[in-house]
Amino acid sequence: MHNSTIFYVYAIISKVNNRIYVGMTSNIDKRLHEHNTGRTRSTKHYRPWVLFFTEPCESRSDARTREKYWKSGTGKEQLKTMSR
Repeated sequence: MHNSTIFYVYAIISKVNNRIYVGMTSNIDKRLHEHNTGRTRSTKHYRPWVLFFTEPCESRSDARTREKYWKSGTGKEQLKTMSR
């Protein structure tokens, strides 16, 4: 892997129960497909999922830091507001 890979922190929302899931990936389209085809254990029971937030990051470590923020209480509240 080389340093030019952009990582994304993303948030998806379940159309079943409005649950929000936050993750990180270098390929959003592939990752969303995995969520919606049941290949992710933690999200497969709440399909379908809709992408509503992405944040590009320059490195995996930056993305991990931002992912932790968006999973925190403050970050989750902001995402809930954005998803309405």
